[in-house]
Amino acid sequence: MGKNLFQKVWDLHKVADLPGGRVQLFIGLHLIHEVTSPQAFAMIKEMGLKVAFPDRTFATCDHIIPTDDTKRPFQDPLAEEMMQALEKNTKEHGITFFGPESGYQGVVHIVGPELGLTQPGITVACGDSHTATHGAFGAIAFGIGTSQVRDVLATQTMALNTFKVRRVEVNGNLRPGVYAKDVILYLIRKLGVNGGIGYAYEFAGSTIEGLSMEGRMTICNMAIEGGARVGYINPDEKTYEYLKGKKYAPKSDRWDEMVAYWESIKSDKDAEYDDVVVFNAEDIEPMVTWGINPEQAIGISEKLPENNNPSFQEAYEYMKFTPGTSIKGTKIDVAFIGSCTNGRIEDLREAAKYLEGKKVAKHVKALAVPGSATVKAKAEAEGLDKIFIEAGFEWRNPGCSMCLAMNPDKLIGDQICASTSNRNFKGRQGSSSGRTILMSPAMVAAAAVTGEISDLREVFDIK
Repeated sequence: MGKNLFQKVWDLHKVADLPGGRVQLFIGLHLIHEVTSPQAFAMIKEMGLKVAFPDRTFATCDHIIPTDDTKRPFQDPLAEEMMQALEKNTKEHGITFFGPESGYQGVVHIVGPELGLTQPGITVACGDSHTATHGAFGAIAFGIGTSQVRDVLATQTMALNTFKVRRVEVNGNLRPGVYAKDVILYLIRKLGVNGGIGYAYEFAGSTIEGLSMEGRMTICNMAIEGGARVGYINPDEKTYEYLKGKKYAPKSDRWDEMVAYWESIKSDKDAEYDDVVVFNAEDIEPMVTWGINPEQAIGISEKLPENNNPSFQEAYEYMKFTPGTSIKGTKIDVAFIGSCTNGRIEDLREAAKYLEGKKVAKHVKALAVPGSATVKAKAEAEGLDKIFIEAGFEWRNPGCSMCLAMNPDKLIGDQICASTSNRNFKGRQGSSSGRTILMSPAMVAAAAVTGEISDLREVFDIK
């Protein structure tokens, strides 16, 4: 039997077999940010160690950075302390830092790909759970904890168990108004938030192949929400075209050599998998979450499910929804477009396309937050910022913003937010009673202008 991409890349990066079944794995690219790195740097300092391969670690700031007033020092003393620690540690160890003055600052999982740091056939680690995003390029990428950040800084390796591989295949054409965000919410609903535990997900099929690289990143980004530690897609011509000419991508004298390597690590046609599941794209409609985890999602035309499961009852009590009713028409307070899931230029373009000439409902606070300085510059060059502002959105600076609210962008009380982010957990957006409803950027645009959860196909007459 042939091998799948996960097995090939894993074997190429395995340094040693360890007692208990774990392996020592070499990490090709290490990404850090201001939240999970200070303690790791302190640990290696206490041990008298230096960063082993500083040229393989790159830093940015995203979680705590304000998206409105970015003047230093930050108003939040803890945020300022984290920022100063990152600046000090990267300078001391010779690590490239994409700070606000660099022109490349932004959400770590957007900055890596757009600079060409993320490439097929490498291993990527970052102290952030949504590192699976980078798997869209055919990389094996996973989030790690602070002690593992320490290990990678000190040795460029880490110890971990291998994973089983499930091929998640989606075939067919997506219906109008259906996006990558809808696909991944549908898959999580079908497979469950715990369905991927112990697995790497290989996303495949004609639907996945038809997505842009930005759509593929959205799919892989939320693999973690389905319980999988890794989510990846085999590289192809779209991958290579996206990377070509990027700042850290292979230069012309090595390009053909690297493409040959990238082709070689693709899953073989007779590759073996631990499990295979197949879905039909035509079964997917615009999706929204209704509960307190991403599995609790429905198509916009569906009624809220009736189920006596305790987790469902907990969700209904928290969200203040009633089983058997429609989620359409639910009044929203906040609309948020951004995050490592949907803060890319393609996301902003799609939302702006529908917002042009429209106005945000008077009672709605709407934020558009580019995922990086590069995305912001592109959007402004295309005039997208003006469309958002004229529609009534606040046009912000790059950062994680209201995805997890480790910054000033937070919900108040039990406000409902139509959000393009990746988690609808209790209190995720900064208020212990705030309510998050996940959806695509175009669906957030529809909710913003109507002031309620709506079917974008009806609002924007999409057929």
